[in-house]
Amino acid sequence: MPEATSGAQRASGHPHARLIIVALAALLALGGLAANPPTSNAATGLKVAIVVGPFESRTERYRDQADSLAAIAKAYGATVAKIYSPNASWSKVKRYATGANLFIYLGHGNGWPSPYKPFQTRTKDGLGLNRRSGEGNSNLKYWGEYYVRRELHLAANAVVILNHACYTAGSSEPGRADPSKSTAKQRVDNFGAGFLDTGAKAVFAEAHNSIAYILHGLFATDKTMSQIFWSSGSASGAYDFTFSSTRTPGMKATMDPSRPGKYYRSVIGKLDMTAATWRSE
Repeated sequence: MPEATSGAQRASGHPHARLIIVALAALLALGGLAANPPTSNAATGLKVAIVVGPFESRTERYRDQADSLAAIAKAYGATVAKIYSPNASWSKVKRYATGANLFIYLGHGNGWPSPYKPFQTRTKDGLGLNRRSGEGNSNLKYWGEYYVRRELHLAANAVVILNHACYTAGSSEPGRADPSKSTAKQRVDNFGAGFLDTGAKAVFAEAHNSIAYILHGLFATDKTMSQIFWSSGSASGAYDFTFSSTRTPGMKATMDPSRPGKYYRSVIGKLDMTAATWRSE
């Protein structure tokens, strides 16, 4: 499995200290999961692919976070492939993500609607990866929905987690105006569409927070995707809403803004699918 040693720049920004606090809080909520991971074979046979795209000075931080997530998944018995910048090329990602039950991406996001017109599926609503392997962490190219839909072959009932990437949960990038509710809904719907067409049944997006709670929910509970989403220590519930997907008929999305305009958490897909069903694939 590949492992690195070491858009438009569209990603969610936040202070380093806040990131550490949130991550530690999430891990403590799971009973010190990272420090004392479970010893279980509940996930034997399940495959996890973790991708860290090029993110300039933050790349190393995100690789460290990805390593912690990999350790959790491995402790449950899953097989983990790690594809990290500066070697996270599209050819490697699609190769090692084939058949993945859980696909995790940490990196830049390039969604739609955005200020970067026109809309086209070759770069929007996909992954920000290395244009070429081994050429640093500013070597960025977007592989959009077009490539995700056609070339990313995930397992049936797969779960996708998008972490730190702008637009994925509805938010704008730092320094830009907050989106309207309508725009935020379109962003979540559009970003989910390509991944849901690969066979995935749920796409979680966390712009700022730790995603360890999702792994715990998938590997250690029989909760539905909706229940897992609400199990986050960062859940607000003050302004949440659910809507039916336009891009992917039959799917639903839930968004949980911390306050009006602040769209940093979402999930879209078959929200009544249980973690037990996910593990059975």
